[in-house]
Amino acid sequence: MPTTDVEPTAPVPRGTGAPVWAADVFGPRLAQATAYAELLAGAGIERGLLGPREADRVWGRHIGNSALVAELLPETGRLADIGSGAGLPGIPIALRRPQLEVVLVEPLLRRSQFLTEVVDELGLDNVTVVRERAEKLPKRSFDLVTARAVAPLPKLSQWALPLLRAGGTLLALKGQSASAELEEARSVLGRLAAEEATIEQVENESIGESATIVRVRKQGGARTATTGKDGQSA
Repeated sequence: MPTTDVEPTAPVPRGTGAPVWAADVFGPRLAQATAYAELLAGAGIERGLLGPREADRVWGRHIGNSALVAELLPETGRLADIGSGAGLPGIPIALRRPQLEVVLVEPLLRRSQFLTEVVDELGLDNVTVVRERAEKLPKRSFDLVTARAVAPLPKLSQWALPLLRAGGTLLALKGQSASAELEEARSVLGRLAAEEATIEQVENESIGESATIVRVRKQGGARTATTGKDGQSA
């Protein structure tokens, strides 16, 4: 079992007290977000889903960063979070967009078990867990696909784009490699009927974090309504 900074007898793992910005970001679901932070910093680290030194960075590096994806999402639709792992970014998205149908896709048993426990513990009725590889899911069955630290964009696109309905959108959380990955993926995206691909820098003054997101739209159909940084449909 990985080592952990969490004291096993402590009622609340250190680093999980909700920061000031969390109330603005999660609103009436703040208690659920706080419970999720506690699960990440406790069982999530104990089971190796997060590194042993991540307890103090659960809110900013993980929950806050993931919550930023919701800035580009519509209020409704069906979303697959592939390679969901510890539930990032899927669970923060589900908390911020409670009318979205969120499917956490995770092939590994220990991770999918953790996700199921989290969903049950938080009472997330808009979230389901599917233990499966993304490429095995029914094609053209989602309006949106998200991913964080799953695979380089060329490979990720091959898993994600076939899952999207016409006009659907892939939102991939990336870091400094976003531009290089997008250029490398251009030919793959063309073969997979991607209509446009852009890099979005998303910030939230309350959170004090920023995120680099590659947004890829699939050709055809009615355009999936996503929201831009100004809150307007894009």
